[in-house]
Amino acid sequence: MEEKSKFNTRYLIRQPLALQWFDNGKLCKRSEEERQASRFELFLDLLYVAILANFAETLAEDVTGVKLVKYILILSPSWHVWSDLRELMNSFYNDDLLQRILILWVMATLVVYGNNAPLVDEDISAMRSAVGAYIVARMSATLAHLFYSFSSYHHRAQQRLWFCTSVVGLCLYIPLFVESLSLRKKIAVAAVAIIFEEVAWLFCYSPTAKRMLGARYTTAVDISHEIDRFAAFYIIALGEFLYTIVVGSPAATGFNLSLLRAVWTLIIAFCLNWMYLHNDCSVESTHPLRHSIPTAIAWAPLHLPLIASLLAGGHVAAASAKVTTSGEASAEGGGGEGEESFSDGQRWLLCASLGVGMFCLYAIALLHASKDTGCILMLPKPLRLMMRPIVGLILVLLPLAHKLNLTETLSIVMALVVFCVIWENVTSLQRGAKIWESWTDTSYPEGGNKGYWVSNANSNAPPGGQATDEFVEPGKEEPVLGNSSASA
Repeated sequence: MEEKSKFNTRYLIRQPLALQWFDNGKLCKRSEEERQASRFELFLDLLYVAILANFAETLAEDVTGVKLVKYILILSPSWHVWSDLRELMNSFYNDDLLQRILILWVMATLVVYGNNAPLVDEDISAMRSAVGAYIVARMSATLAHLFYSFSSYHHRAQQRLWFCTSVVGLCLYIPLFVESLSLRKKIAVAAVAIIFEEVAWLFCYSPTAKRMLGARYTTAVDISHEIDRFAAFYIIALGEFLYTIVVGSPAATGFNLSLLRAVWTLIIAFCLNWMYLHNDCSVESTHPLRHSIPTAIAWAPLHLPLIASLLAGGHVAAASAKVTTSGEASAEGGGGEGEESFSDGQRWLLCASLGVGMFCLYAIALLHASKDTGCILMLPKPLRLMMRPIVGLILVLLPLAHKLNLTETLSIVMALVVFCVIWENVTSLQRGAKIWESWTDTSYPEGGNKGYWVSNANSNAPPGGQATDEFVEPGKEEPVLGNSSASA
């Protein structure tokens, strides 16, 4: 009967139920188990690796103010689609057939969007395809929220408010389908629509909306899953530093300046990942999502400029490995092929993007609430983190040093980022900390590493007993590990 009961719980399509919610301000959870990102969510992230790389490459090829605006306007909608699925899976993940089909469907629309978005300023068909794919992707996730609101009452009020505001926001994109509308006006329309969607999201899940609705049951997030998903997207951005320095063997052959720049790019990405994980360098701190509502609301949107800046800067840093050694040598001698292939616009994009990224990492770290009491660390939190904005400012202004060649510029960027990491790790050591921990218990205990095998086929074996071998530690009469059939 028990097996039959277990079998009856298996459905292709399960009832979507809220995994966590607030009941008059009291957090309730359907299960206390910590949930990590599902395999299908990670599969979705793989597609974003390619989409974001395509956007960054489009910007790096021609760094102008117009291209930068386009980069922001096409990256933000893709972030919104990813956020929709993140929120849906955070609150209602049950891994049934409908959710898997929804992920596949949204990924298919993202393939359309990712291919057409870089061409929106060149072809009206690309504009219509990209905008149409985006509307379909967001509407699919929004309709899923509406559908789930009938299945579970815990998030119902805010889900339906979100559905209404999302439909209004998507309608703002309709003028982009009109061919006669000028590109300048379309940029304004897209900017207004993106800002409206950001504000709508903040409003629908804010305490103000909860009070306005007067709802007893309101939304809550699985904080561990939320942190995990944002960290995964951050890793995707850092992947832009690493992909280009290997694919196509741009730094071959042997030891050369291109290889040096590739290694510097790797070190920069490694240190940026280190700083994100290090947060505010405290021994014990409270995450912004757990600290307060204002810090939680600020923490999530800060990831959009962080991701956008590191994607652009990472792609340019990695592209520096494609500059040939001979070209770089010519550049050092007075401007040659290598220097020409790496324009001043790309230098500004590299340094300014990484500088903005450092400012964002600084702001995110400040949102963490340190729980350290007393002066247990070498320096207080403001002094531990002060190198992030200082390094960020230096990076933003670094392109003004026109005499620096490409290798020298990237070397300085790498040195500044490494110095920031060293500063934070040294100043966050506890007072009285030592560099080297003395090794203890390195010798084998009495009797050595080997036990000995005792056969049951000896004088102690019972009459008619089966002979087996058992492992016995020296000095012990009872076996501690055996494979005897008698014990089985």
